[in-house]
Amino acid sequence: MKITEVVAALIWQGEKFMICQRPAHKARGLLWEFVGGKVEEGETMEQALVRECQEELAVTLDVGEVFMDVTHSYPDLCVHLTLFHATIAQGVPQMLEHVDLRWITPSEIPEYDFCPADVEILDKLRQTFQSIL
Repeated sequence: MKITEVVAALIWQGEKFMICQRPAHKARGLLWEFVGGKVEEGETMEQALVRECQEELAVTLDVGEVFMDVTHSYPDLCVHLTLFHATIAQGVPQMLEHVDLRWITPSEIPEYDFCPADVEILDKLRQTFQSIL
């Protein structure tokens, strides 16, 4: 199966980070995820993340370092997901694509049903930040 390159943003607001809920009609509908999407041909990962966040949230990001990357196989596709630290440089998040948006602490992660590709990342997030927050 061909691997699809996907990027996502780990956006912090104080001690909380942003998660978004997928629309019901899409694959993995109503599951929670980090904002982001597919890397288009000719784009860098950073360019794709900036574009996706403009399309989905109407914000401009400053993209930082990679937090983590994982490869996950779903029944319909295989994704290589790279999660970047990012900050909102301009704009206020709007739900143009998602049905809900929340700011949560690492300790609140178990309260949400996330896309399976995010599970390993969420475990690292909890281990890395729970002790300092």
